[in-house]
Amino acid sequence: MRTLIVFITTGFILLSGCQTVAIKDADADRNISTANKTSSTIPKSLARRNYQDNGDVWERIRYSMDMPIPDEQLVNQYRQWYIDNPQHLESISQRAKPFLYLIVQEFEHRDLPIELALLPMVESSFNPFAYSSADASGLWQFTSPMASHFGLQMNWWYDGRRDVPAATSAALDMLEYLYKKTDNWLYALAAYNAGEGRLREAIRYNEARGLSTDFWSLPLPKETRQYVPQLLAIADVIKNAQRYGIALKTIPNKPLVEVIDVGSQIDISVAAELANMPIARLQNLNPGFNRWATSPDGPHQLIVPVSKVNEFKKALADTDISARMKWSKYKIKPGDSISAIAKRYQTTVSKIQQMNDINSDKIVAGKFLFMPHIRTPTIDEVALVTAQPTHILSPIQTASHKPSVMLNASKPQAKDHHTVKVGDTLWSIAKVYKVSVDQITSWNNMTDKDRLSVGKTLMFYHQAVKNNI
Repeated sequence: MRTLIVFITTGFILLSGCQTVAIKDADADRNISTANKTSSTIPKSLARRNYQDNGDVWERIRYSMDMPIPDEQLVNQYRQWYIDNPQHLESISQRAKPFLYLIVQEFEHRDLPIELALLPMVESSFNPFAYSSADASGLWQFTSPMASHFGLQMNWWYDGRRDVPAATSAALDMLEYLYKKTDNWLYALAAYNAGEGRLREAIRYNEARGLSTDFWSLPLPKETRQYVPQLLAIADVIKNAQRYGIALKTIPNKPLVEVIDVGSQIDISVAAELANMPIARLQNLNPGFNRWATSPDGPHQLIVPVSKVNEFKKALADTDISARMKWSKYKIKPGDSISAIAKRYQTTVSKIQQMNDINSDKIVAGKFLFMPHIRTPTIDEVALVTAQPTHILSPIQTASHKPSVMLNASKPQAKDHHTVKVGDTLWSIAKVYKVSVDQITSWNNMTDKDRLSVGKTLMFYHQAVKNNI
């Protein structure tokens, strides 16, 4: 998915090529597709309803698995890697724990192959903060064009690619679309990774030379040729974990978090106080928020642990909307503009206007404005939103586009700085320090549209720049 190529035309988007071109199924892949549909004598939805719950999401996943696992060299190679590195799957399982039940529910609701619920293991190692050199982000590694096309919001306040429930829904929309185009899940997975046009070109190339057009024969990019076998290998290892000596810790087969619509903008620190939980934990469950508060224009949905839901809802109901944000007074200085003040306070012009009951950009020096209170995040909070636990490399991460997974935030991080030189851009600086533009702008209260002035000092955090996998 990280290499999807998008052509924007008037009114619609083409995924790496013309969507109206039919993709011809090869006999071998058509058999795989048919097997996916008919390998059970009863519909998947009915079979899943007959599942006897033993309290473990992993077991629930195993029960529904029915994709054939071919005897292919790469599948066997990756299977052995996972068997030899059980700690990798265990670290992924720990990160997946809050969200896996919700993801499985969505797959079952749409009656899609449950093996595809494991894609975040390949895409991001289940790290919602992962990003790639191709500017893909989140569990499902959406690029910005694809995220927009499938309905995810992205702005200064919020990045829907990192919002696990929202991104999961968009990813399933995309997978359904690709399957309808190909009628073949291996093709659909290849297109998810490399782009629909790249897949079509590979099929046409083989057809023109009288070669087989099953997935395993196609001249696809190296990453895609690794990507699909790795998913099949993971699925096989999880399905047959006992046979392979893999003991994944139980993940409860019940909701561990709940999505709550709070109805208005709220400071994350206020929400954490109302839920009686650490700010860092709440931020970890809500990685879609870029700033210290939810967006003024929404979404206003917060993911809260089920154990805190009742307490949070009650406290929220007892809290006036005006108290959901922390405010301070700002004395307007000569030369100030409302847009510059908004940037300084990490808010928007419209929010300042709304809070101060003004409907123009004119402000007067010496007067006061009510402003959202700037809360400088603690070192641990900065570490949390820019870092996740380390883990060893998975086989797919030897490919060219590698998600960046950063270091554990348990220890304080030291600051570093960069003085802007002639020719510097946010992109070039991010490349040198092996961080993202979003991280730089977040640490320095900027936007990606800001111009860099020579001599300006930019702040960084050491742990976030030392481990770009």
